[in-house]
Parts: sequence; C-alpha cells; structure tokens
Amino acid sequence: MFPTPIQKRSDAAQATYKAMLPLALILWLLPLIAVAMFSVRPEADFARGNYWGWPSSFDLLENYGKVFLESDMPRYLLNSVFITVPTVLGAIALSALTGFALGIYRFRGNLLLFFMFIAGNFVPFQILMVPVRDLTVDLGLYDTKTGLVLFHIAFQTGFCTLFMRNFIRALPYPLIEAARVEGVAEWRIFWYVVLPLMKPALAALAVLIFTFIWNDYFWAVVLTQGPDAQPVTAGITAFNSQYRAAYHLMSAGSIVAALPPVLMFFLMQRHFIAGLTLGAVK
Repeated sequence: MFPTPIQKRSDAAQATYKAMLPLALILWLLPLIAVAMFSVRPEADFARGNYWGWPSSFDLLENYGKVFLESDMPRYLLNSVFITVPTVLGAIALSALTGFALGIYRFRGNLLLFFMFIAGNFVPFQILMVPVRDLTVDLGLYDTKTGLVLFHIAFQTGFCTLFMRNFIRALPYPLIEAARVEGVAEWRIFWYVVLPLMKPALAALAVLIFTFIWNDYFWAVVLTQGPDAQPVTAGITAFNSQYRAAYHLMSAGSIVAALPPVLMFFLMQRHFIAGLTLGAVK
C-alpha cells in the first residue's frame, strides 16, 4: 500500500534516486535563481535582451538601494506587517476558542457547525471578489488595512478552526475532567490547561497563516489601491509603468518581500514541525 523506502530499494534504484535528486532540486530552484539573477542585473541588459546571459555588470547595491530609498517599498513592507500580524493573532485567537468549543463540548448541532467552518474552505475565493468588494465599499473599509485584516481573519478562521478542533480532540480528556472535578471554571480550564498544551499547534498555525497572508496578492489588489494600504505583494507592481517594466527592480523587490516568511519559518521551524507531527503516532 505504501511505497518502499529508498533505503530498502535495489542499488540501481538508490543510484538513480541520488542522481535525479540534485536535478529535481535545481529545476525547482530555477525560478528563484532567475529572480535572484535578475535582481542584480543592470537595466540595460533587459533593453538589449540579455536575460539569461552573463550580466554586463552586477548592480546589487544600486538595484536594492533604489528599492529601499527611491520607492515606497518600506511603506509597503510596513503595510504588510500591519496587515499580517493582526490577522495571525485574530485568526488564531478565534480558532482556539471555536476549536475548544467544538472539540470539548458535546451539543446538538456540533458536527453541523463544524462542517460549516470546513465548507468555507471549499468555496473558490474568486467568486467572492465582487460581493466582498461591494461589502467593504458599503462599510467604508475599502482601501484600508482594517478592511483587509477583517476579511483575512474571517476567511482564515475556517481552516484554523479545522486545525485547532482536531488538535484539541487529540488531547487527553481526563485532564479536563479532573479540572472540572476540582471546580475549575471553564475559561480557566481553557487558559491554564488546554492552551499550554496547544503551543505546538499554535506555532505551526502561526507560520502557515503568516505565510498565506503575507504572500496574498489577489485580495491585496481587489480590496486596496495605492501605497496607503497595499501590502508588499501588490506594491511590487508599482515598479511597472505604462511603457516600461523595471524587471530588475521588481526582482529585487520580490527577493525583499520573500525574506520575512522565510525568516519566520526558520525561526519557528522546531515548533512548526512539532505542531504538524504531534499526535501522528500513538
């Protein structure tokens, strides 16, 4: 049923695997390598069509200096922080509470309510574009960071609740029963018993949601415009003009925009892996 581990395969299969793995890795990294190379090329290379040849010069400091000092990139990065951090905190807080309610309490409609949270994850987000945009306009939240934060919290809470509820269901229920026997209030059970046990799941979910929101481009374009509220993913397109595309600056901006989620993952890697694998084996 399951594939045989490569260590148990024949010598020929292991040799083929070792030979193909570097090739697959290079193919996977080619787009990233291309963006990194574009970010240090001079603008003249693109005018001459020298996309893949050796750069005529390496303008690393000049290109990245323009990105930070001659554009609104720092403002876009700050917007992304002000959008992503509250969204992560809000989605995790709501999903921890709903996951606790759906995972611990037994009441009529529990499963139906849980399915409603899950169903939201299967709705293609493109079909929500017009109604969500009209709603933000009616509420005065269009082109504001607050509107984008509220939408992301609402949209991400379904997935987060699914994650949290299943994690809480796997916790030892006798701990909660013992706390109730001692007369501990329900909110104190959540705060002092369940929440400390959820730290690996919270860390894993924080990394996932941070990456989702930081890399979002679709809703950043639909619900915002201009440097006042747009995050960095949409702000990169500001390097384009009507008759000219600054590929070297867009590439440099893309590298800068990709650094925070990568840094977030490496800082939280231990907790992220523990959160995803906890409960995988009995």
